[in-house]
Amino acid sequence: MYKSVITDMKAHMEKSVEDLRKEYQRIRTGRASTSLLDEVKVDYYGNPSSLSQVATLAVPEPRTITITPWESKMIGPIEKAILNANLGLTPGNDGKLIRLNLPPLTEERRKEIVKGMKKMDEDHKVAVRNIRRKAIDDLKKQEKDKTITEDELKKAEKEVQTVTDSIIAKLDEILAHKEKEVMEV
Repeated sequence: MYKSVITDMKAHMEKSVEDLRKEYQRIRTGRASTSLLDEVKVDYYGNPSSLSQVATLAVPEPRTITITPWESKMIGPIEKAILNANLGLTPGNDGKLIRLNLPPLTEERRKEIVKGMKKMDEDHKVAVRNIRRKAIDDLKKQEKDKTITEDELKKAEKEVQTVTDSIIAKLDEILAHKEKEVMEV
């Protein structure tokens, strides 16, 4: 009976881990990555579309992203969308292709980025702890309703804590990896 509570809890915690990964992908490091542009929406004939649906994205050099629109008249709307996204990047075009040059990050800016990443990490840890608390509350309710025994409750609480610890370790590992990437010159 309590296994479903733990399975459900694990699924919610894994979503938190994936969410942190996605947030970190949008963070600019020293290297160019097309994932920086994942959230950019372009006005494509009145419909907001993701950039990858209206153009081909490429990283020809470590600090350059190129955007080749499928229709040349989309260059203006794409540039406008990039500027509106507040990425700190200025697009330049040659009529067929848009180039985004990523300036190198200063040491101060890198530290600022890491500070923001640590806050995101802590927010996700809080979310994981809230999920743990809800799972334990559900287990205690089951014990109160006599659907599980006191021994099963103790065993389930240990399992909940083990899963929580492993998820928090994953969050720390993701942070450490991204921090190393950001601080790399």
